[in-house]
Formats: sequence, C-alpha cells, structure tokens
Amino acid sequence: MRSNDDLIKANILIVDDEETNVFLLERILRRAGYDNVTGTTDPTRVRGLHEEFEPDIIILDLNMPHMDGFEVMEELSKHITEGTYLPILVLTAENSPEARRRALSMGARDFLLKPFDQDEALLRIRNLLETRLLHLKLMDKNERLEERVRERTIELERSVEILRRTSEQRRMLLAHLADVQRTAASGLDLDEAVPAEIGEDLQQN
Repeated sequence: MRSNDDLIKANILIVDDEETNVFLLERILRRAGYDNVTGTTDPTRVRGLHEEFEPDIIILDLNMPHMDGFEVMEELSKHITEGTYLPILVLTAENSPEARRRALSMGARDFLLKPFDQDEALLRIRNLLETRLLHLKLMDKNERLEERVRERTIELERSVEILRRTSEQRRMLLAHLADVQRTAASGLDLDEAVPAEIGEDLQQN
C-alpha cells in the first residue's frame, strides 16, 4: 500500500463544462490535501492535458457541448498504452442505466451522480488512486526485474562465449601438440612450435 503522501501527490484532472463544478471539485480536493489538481471546461483539451499533465485519475462529466464524455473516453483509448491503468471517475447528472453501462464499458472505473456527497466522492477518488498507484508500483517492479534478467542474460552469453573460445583454443593446442609429436624426430623445439597467440590466450584464460 502506498503512503498517504504518495496519494496526495497524485495528478488529478477534472473535466466539466460548468466552471462552477470544476471550481467546487478543485476546492474539495485541495482541502483534502491533494496538491496537483487541474481542471478544464473544454473537453477538446483533454488529450493534450493527458500528455502534458499525465493525470493519475480523470474526473469526467458526460453531458458537455462539442465533445461529450463518451467521446472523450473514446479519444483517450486511442492514446493510452495497452495495460495502463488510468482510472476515470464519471461524475454526471445523467442517471440512466444505459449511460452508466455505456460509460463503464468504455473504460470508466466508477460512476457518481450529481449532486454528490463530498465524503463519498473523496473515498471513491482515494480508492481509485490507491489502485492506480499500486499498478504503477507493480509496473516499476516488473521493469526492474526485466532489466536484471537482461543483464544476467548478457553475462551468461559472455560466459558461454569465453568457454567456447577456451574450448576452441584447447582443441587447437592439442591438435598442434599432436603435430609436434609426429615431427619430434626432426628436432623442432616444443616451445617454438606452439604459436604465440595460442599461448597468450591460454595464459589469459
């Protein structure tokens, strides 16, 4: 479990076409200790804010002009890396079962109706952030494990190559010694008969 300090450092993005709603949510979240909160009344800015602000959670209205919440989620789905857990909390006055089902099927992780209870909203946001941060921790752990595996694989490949070279050098030496034995009667000096590069490699290994 991440500490409370980790949670309050999370980036929270609010998207609602009503400026008063954005202001209210920002005030509630800041009073609860969240420092990194930003909001927009323009849903067409969400993609850019997603890249620049890198939110850990998005609080999203559904009924907005120019681009509704469903279109926002559809656009985000094209740019969120597969396997990434980015929770979206839909906060809307739209109370139909169809809207709820559609939102959840398009990537929303929770659904809260307006007007909302502040304590409930904060609890839902906290729960989603805890899951998000645990996901990030797991991803980081997996990346570090993969890096160690890559490093170990490189070490093993180097060891195998050294063994291969050593085996080849020994084979060459034995073959050369066999030649020397066959020509020993000719008076060749054994030390002179061993190629210098083979002798050096054997000393190094």
